[in-house]
Amino acid sequence: MTYEHGTTMVRPFRPGESAALAEAWTRSAPQDGITPARLRDLVLLDRNFDADGLLIAERDGAIVGAAYAVRRRIAHDAGDLQPETGWIPFFFVVPEQRGHGLGRSLLIQAIGWLRSHGATEVVFSAYTPNYVLPGLDTARYPAASALLESLGFSRIERPSAMDRSLIGYQMPDDVRSRIEALRADGWYLGTPSDDDLVPLIRIAGEAFNSDWARAIREGVLGGLPLERILIAKNPEGTVLGWAMHGTYESVIERFGPFGVLPESRGTGLGKALLHLTLERMTALGAHSAWFLWADEGSTASALYAKTGFAATRTFDILRAEIGESNV
Repeated sequence: MTYEHGTTMVRPFRPGESAALAEAWTRSAPQDGITPARLRDLVLLDRNFDADGLLIAERDGAIVGAAYAVRRRIAHDAGDLQPETGWIPFFFVVPEQRGHGLGRSLLIQAIGWLRSHGATEVVFSAYTPNYVLPGLDTARYPAASALLESLGFSRIERPSAMDRSLIGYQMPDDVRSRIEALRADGWYLGTPSDDDLVPLIRIAGEAFNSDWARAIREGVLGGLPLERILIAKNPEGTVLGWAMHGTYESVIERFGPFGVLPESRGTGLGKALLHLTLERMTALGAHSAWFLWADEGSTASALYAKTGFAATRTFDILRAEIGESNV
């Protein structure tokens, strides 16, 4: 379906314009730009992608804005299609076209498309498996924040991205001693075997996050070297935790996912796995370690802070009800 906004036409994405879309995106958000290849991998090849949900604003033959709405057509976990939920992972308007209501029009049309497919709520952004950013960086994009708030969106989560320099990194002596003690007691701390991947993926999905299990599985199938994963097995051979890097888009400096089962927390196992991974990342030439999502006030956030990570960005995950009486 095509809409008019003044002299601007809003219509679904057409094949052959991904390079122009990536260029307009990058011009609109130069601190969070995207390449055509990343746009292809994260959006166009997403298993739930529907070209009708990627709304393009065109003026005089040029792309001047976009909004992407997505719903599940393939269940993320088991058989749950989450039919009541839709997502808007991104929207933008090029600088020279702002201030005329185009962003609002794009969002309203994207929300309407989700509603037409049965959604009663929409989340910005927090879409798995493929999100570019976890949510909205309100410090960087205050106008977008105000627009979403005016459309009824409110914050439901506030994760932070954290970074740590690895230049000059050296594992602390107390952590090294703890690792040696664990190994002396029969624990295995190291690279998993092929067979270890089975319990690793199981505990990642069952005890933590189904998307983590997917990321590990697809990473290995896509060629992720097993040396980028470190697991902890107790003396009986049971996998109780892991840490890894390079999982997402093969970026070796991107840390995670990382988890230790509840029965092993407080033993120093998490700290050991974290530092072993940082040591390995340093050995591979990484100059920093970073990740996009740590829950505010969580135990993991506290461990990262003690390990030298600092919050570099904070994101608002937003939600709005989109029943007939709403937007």
